[in-house]
Amino acid sequence: MNDQRPIEQSQSAKPTPGQWIKRFIQIILGIFVLDAFLFLIAGRWDWTGAWIFSFLYLVFVLVFVVWTMRNDPGLMEERSRRAENVKPWDKVILTIYTIMLVGMLVVAALDAGRFRWSEMPLIWQALGVIALIPQGLLLFWVTATNSYLSRYARIQKDRSQQVVTTGPYKYVRHPMYAAVIPFIICVALVLGSWWALVPGGVIGVLFIIRTTLEDQMLQDELPGYKEYAQRVRYRLIPGIW
Repeated sequence: MNDQRPIEQSQSAKPTPGQWIKRFIQIILGIFVLDAFLFLIAGRWDWTGAWIFSFLYLVFVLVFVVWTMRNDPGLMEERSRRAENVKPWDKVILTIYTIMLVGMLVVAALDAGRFRWSEMPLIWQALGVIALIPQGLLLFWVTATNSYLSRYARIQKDRSQQVVTTGPYKYVRHPMYAAVIPFIICVALVLGSWWALVPGGVIGVLFIIRTTLEDQMLQDELPGYKEYAQRVRYRLIPGIW
């Protein structure tokens, strides 16, 4: 996720009706697979936390896809393809992240859904739902600001990558990660599993490591980023780090 943005909006062609249909089919299939995965492992359908998470995730994905396809199809294209110049360390981090994310969902399904290893009070689940809202809004703000928001740590020379200094980037250098880390923790709370916070916490550590490595990559390889980093001192949390 390269935290940068071009001076001009992406010039990619607007999506065709067929592309819209394809995206919506992908969303429906993705939600179906997610729900089948969670509820089959849980062994029951009356898992309220999973239904709430599924609904919120559907809303988030729909907003992201509709806005991006209408306003920045180049970003959608970037996030949908496999890049060639991804840093080797990022491939390792993304592999561990994928394992931990799947593990978090499995643990939550076995804990909150099937065996009830831990009992989470409803107030904590409610706080998780409430806290997801500002994280989702921050993620949308980042998306609307940054047309170079790749899935991978790479310098996008093919897209003439430039430094972004507007929106949330006026306050921290990596607002995407600043939103993703608490977002993952909130997901574990919404699902109602204390044990799911363990792989969720590992994901948080991974993204802190990724922030450090990616920031150094940008300072070394992206023109203008080092000067930007001198003006915006903090990576994730204003006044702290």
